[in-house]
This record gives sequence, C-alpha cells and structure tokens, in this order.
Amino acid sequence: MTEITLLLVHVSALAITLLFLLGAWEVLRSDNLKARVRAVLDALGLKRVDHNPILSRTNYAWEAEAVMNPAAVEVGDRTHLFYRAIGNDGVSRIGYASSGNGTHFDERLPYPVFALTNAQRQPASARSRMEKEHPELVASGGSWAGCEDPRAVVIEDRVYLSFNAFSDWGSLRIGVTSLSLPDLAAKRWNWKRPVFLSPPNTVQKNWVLFPKKINGKFAMFQGLEFQNRDKAQIAYLDTLDREPNEYLDSDARFRNNESYSTVWDSRIRGAATPPIETPHGWLTLYHANDAREPERYKIGAMLLDLLDPSKVLLRSPAPILEPDAHYENDGKPGIVYACGATVRDGQLRVYYGGGDKTVCTASTPLASFMKTLLANKTPRLALA
Repeated sequence: MTEITLLLVHVSALAITLLFLLGAWEVLRSDNLKARVRAVLDALGLKRVDHNPILSRTNYAWEAEAVMNPAAVEVGDRTHLFYRAIGNDGVSRIGYASSGNGTHFDERLPYPVFALTNAQRQPASARSRMEKEHPELVASGGSWAGCEDPRAVVIEDRVYLSFNAFSDWGSLRIGVTSLSLPDLAAKRWNWKRPVFLSPPNTVQKNWVLFPKKINGKFAMFQGLEFQNRDKAQIAYLDTLDREPNEYLDSDARFRNNESYSTVWDSRIRGAATPPIETPHGWLTLYHANDAREPERYKIGAMLLDLLDPSKVLLRSPAPILEPDAHYENDGKPGIVYACGATVRDGQLRVYYGGGDKTVCTASTPLASFMKTLLANKTPRLALA
C-alpha cells in the first residue's frame, strides 16, 4: 500500500468518524429540543377533569341536539355558566348552570335564560347558497339560528353577556345584553334589550369584552390585525345601553396568511375567552388552526398590554389545549372551543365545548402557567 493510499484511508476513516459524531450530536440536540419543547407543552397544558363532559344535552326540546361553548363568571362564591344550547328546531338559545366548586354543576335550569325573538332555522337552500361565500361559517356550526357562543364578564354591578346573533347566512352580528347582580342571585332573567355592535348583512364573530373599563370606556377585543400579529384591534364604547352611532367593523377573522404557515397558530380564528387581568398583562385565550392540521381547532394564550391592549406582548409557543380526548372528537371531530375562563384559588379554569356537542372544563395553576408563558415568548418551537 502506497503512502498516498494509506493517507486516503486514514482521511476517509477520520471523515467517517466525524460524520458519525456529527450525526450523534444532531440526534442528541434534536432529543434535547424535543424534551425542552415537551416540558413547555406540559407546563402550559391544561388538565381535564376526569368527569368530563360536565354538561351534556338533555331531553328538553330546546337543548336536545347539543350543549356547548359556555360563558363563565364567578359571583357569590359560585361559578355561573351561560352555555349555548341547540334545540330540535335548530335554534341556539342560552342555558344556565352553576357550581360551588367550578367542576360539579349541581344547579341547572330546565329552560333557557336568554334567547333572541323570531329566530328561525334557515332553509337548506340558504345554506347551499352561502357555502361558497362563507365556507368557514357553514363548517363551524353557524348553520343554525339564534344566539350563539356567549361570553360573560362582570363590570361594576352587572353581568354583560356578548354573543353572536345569527339572522341568516349573510348576517352574523355581535350583540350584547346585561343583567344586574341582584337579578342573577335571584334568578330573575331581566336582561336588557340587546344592543348590536356590528352592522346587519355582515359576518362577525368572537368579539369579547374586557372585564373592566379602560380609560373610562367599555373595551372590546375584536381580534388580531391580518397583516400584523403583534397588533390587536380594540374598540372602545361609551355605553352598552344603546347601539353605537356608527357600527363597529373588523377584518380580524377567518383569514389565512402563508407567512405564518410553520407555526401552530398559522390561522388565528379569533378570541376565545374574555381577557383576565394579571400583573403581567391581559391574559387572553384564542382559537387557531395549524396549517399542517387544518381540521383541528386548538386553544392558545396571549398577553395584551394592560394600559394599551392593542399591543400584543407575546403568544404561547404551543397550544394550551388540543382536541385529543374522545369527547372532543364525537360530534364534530377535532373541536375544543372555549368561551369562558375563571380564576379561583389560584387555578385558571377554562370552560369549552367539546366536539360541538358537550360542555367540558380543564385547568392549571395560574402562577406556574404565567411563569412558563413569560419564559417562552417565541412562537416558533414545535415538535418535528
């Protein structure tokens, strides 16, 4: 063997060794990254209660098809749920249940506590006509009628209930009504006449009220700007007792943006729960789809600036809840849809609809959740 041949053999052996070591390092680094991401997912993830679903449909005609997407408030040491119920007639109304511990609901009324008058199911011809114009709405359960997807906040001495008002396939409006706290305690459903904030003959969804006035005005989070995910659209109103002089509008809905196709929330569909005030900002949950799993709704978290909530401070690097349980895939598969969240005894508890069929809940300690969220500000981590 010549010296040149021997040298080539040694060089080749060295190259093979280096490649092996590099490959081993990449595997270790990948495993470390996956372990780190998994730790983040575990710390941010919500824990479901063992007895989910906590509410299911009943034999009452007004909620015989489904119950889902509940609003939630804490008043008088009880958790009050206002949930969407779908009846045999295809109309959505609002039902009521309450709990002393937030997980077992020992009070549930056999009648709806709020409904829109003259709500009628749309004929099949209307659905067919609108499938091309609003396919997301048709697919998302907006094929019914009435009062959909309530959110609730307590401001001063009243419970404010916002909702999506379905009139027809071209008109899904944001409505708000309210009830005094004494009326809530006495179960007197003396709701104020609904006020509509968005114009007729448009499609709007998922606007949520802040639970306190900001600079003396009611504030409503409408969503994130389409071209700037670090900018929230916030509307301010002097009153919710009458309709605004000019109806509110928003383009923060039902949009895809290919620039974000590699993150879990590549399609942000809108707010989930009303914001929760924390020392670090307004904690706001939201619904999103991953372009790589477009059929699955997921829930994430973001922080908005306390003084100027149009500033998005950060978003969670991963979903905090995904539709993995069997009851989140029975009915319409792949759906977790939150409309209510509370904080009690240091626990963040989220109330959501599973599979567009049932009411469920999951929770996590708020302090550790916030610590993890603040330490992981980059929404780019993802499991390969």
